[in-house]
Amino acid sequence: MIELKTPTEVQRMHTTGRFVAEVLTEVGRIADVGVNLLDIEHHVRGMIKQRGAESCYWDYSPSFGKGPFRNVICLSVNDAVLHGLPHDYVLRDGDVLTADIAVSIDGWAADSACTVVVGTAAEEDLRIIRATEEALEAAIGAARAGNKLGDISAAIWAVAREHGYPVNTEFGGHGIGRTMHEEPHVPNRGKAGRGIKLHPGMTLALEPWFARTTDQIVFDPDGWTIRSADGSRTAHSEHTVAITDDEPLVLTRRESEGS
Repeated sequence: MIELKTPTEVQRMHTTGRFVAEVLTEVGRIADVGVNLLDIEHHVRGMIKQRGAESCYWDYSPSFGKGPFRNVICLSVNDAVLHGLPHDYVLRDGDVLTADIAVSIDGWAADSACTVVVGTAAEEDLRIIRATEEALEAAIGAARAGNKLGDISAAIWAVAREHGYPVNTEFGGHGIGRTMHEEPHVPNRGKAGRGIKLHPGMTLALEPWFARTTDQIVFDPDGWTIRSADGSRTAHSEHTVAITDDEPLVLTRRESEGS
């Protein structure tokens, strides 16, 4: 069942989204050569506690995971792209780091992710990051009342094809609101004009992610971290978006991204 949020409820999600944006901005600031992933995890825990927010990840036990998740942020490095379990790893020059976080404030959730390069950036890494960002903006542009869910998926897929990146459909975007994962599933590949109709009040986490040369994935022994099957590097961009009577409203936009 898809719950349509009232304008007041969307504004409450926007409050959460602004905090999520602050956290990702801070992670981008502190992620540097020589920084341990566990230090980032604990720094974010402090931010969440100080704000009085609740992690949507802590104790999360979906069907694909291995036991309850006991961290507040996903940190995925290089060929890892989703659900990266923070661990004792010191960031190196040229590492690609994806940070993904979802929290709830006063019962309303928001979810966002971004990928950055630590230290010296290789052009091919910047290229795939830009491709996910471009695909996310295309998806947001398609998230309009009267369109179909497939229009969002097709917009992401079109950007991936343009850049020559394959697309995995096992994990994609999702509804969000009172909980982190709600209906519907939003594939990153699809056909325009297909699927459910989009209505004002729908809130979606849109999250294109690509691996450079494969659409296949593998899981780490930790049961959570998802990597490209061929070891190629990856990138992931995500925003929580509300569909309105007018323009789509991005609830997790960071100041560095502009309006």
